[in-house]
Amino acid sequence: MLLILFTYLAWLLVTLLYGRWPLWLLAPMGTVLLTLHASLQHEIIHGHPTRWRAVNRALGMVPLSMWLPYESYRAEHLAHHINERLTDPHDDPESYYWTAADWALLNPVSRAAWRMQRTLAGRVIIGSFWRIGRFLVGQTKAVLRNEPLVRARWAEHLLWCIPVILWVQIACGMPLWIYLLAFVVPANGILLIRSFAEHRARESVPERIAIVEGSWILGPLFLFNNLHSLHHREPRIPWYDYNRRYRAVRDELIAANGGLVYAGYFDVARRYLFRPQDQLLHPAGRVPARRVGARAEPPMVAIGPLLADAPGARPGA
Repeated sequence: MLLILFTYLAWLLVTLLYGRWPLWLLAPMGTVLLTLHASLQHEIIHGHPTRWRAVNRALGMVPLSMWLPYESYRAEHLAHHINERLTDPHDDPESYYWTAADWALLNPVSRAAWRMQRTLAGRVIIGSFWRIGRFLVGQTKAVLRNEPLVRARWAEHLLWCIPVILWVQIACGMPLWIYLLAFVVPANGILLIRSFAEHRARESVPERIAIVEGSWILGPLFLFNNLHSLHHREPRIPWYDYNRRYRAVRDELIAANGGLVYAGYFDVARRYLFRPQDQLLHPAGRVPARRVGARAEPPMVAIGPLLADAPGARPGA
């Protein structure tokens, strides 16, 4: 609760200092705060900090980054936590893999952009604009098709955007385009560092989830979601218990995920800054459905009723 309060108050202060402090100083501070706010929204989606969903929702609803409705993020992220469907090009909304059929439909420019985003440099530099633009185009089409809940989510989201815009433009005197380019886009780029090497396509579910250790700069900013294998196994752990719990089960997690461990985000950058981290086409095309009588995977805790409003399969195009 204190971290949530600090984040909102610090955001108010940093934006209010626009015109008094130089932008080169305010922009990194605002970027860090928007990244932290996104990490807090992720925590809230997983049932923190109170036992009351309505209270949690109110704490995380304020759209400081403006482009992503909270309820859209919540539904897609909980669908991502159906661990048996991780990395599937259609069923996992956060997958960067493609089926051969969908890939064949892309134009050359889109293919080139996706290829560049397989490197860390491409993901951060291009990916932030690409992710936001692609999401907004997709949501516009969903609104026009009147897909279930999309119009209601956007109506609520836009209402919440009004006080944010009024504060930024009227109270702080900051042009909206400066706020978007200096705060929002860079924060999204930092978040893409976290998600860049989180998952890979493998048959075993635990082997699809990576761990980034020793990250004492970005790790706290991501609220220790860099220990991603633990997060998918026990998604209800609060951020301040991650490191204690990770130390207790580290050997078990690493044995289960096949040693998919990075020494830190500098290690990720050393390997993949300008080299592809993986292929774009899913090696199996789609994640196979679990066979009856198949050997059980190591336990991965389910989200339960929180998945009730998560979307079903959607095309990865």
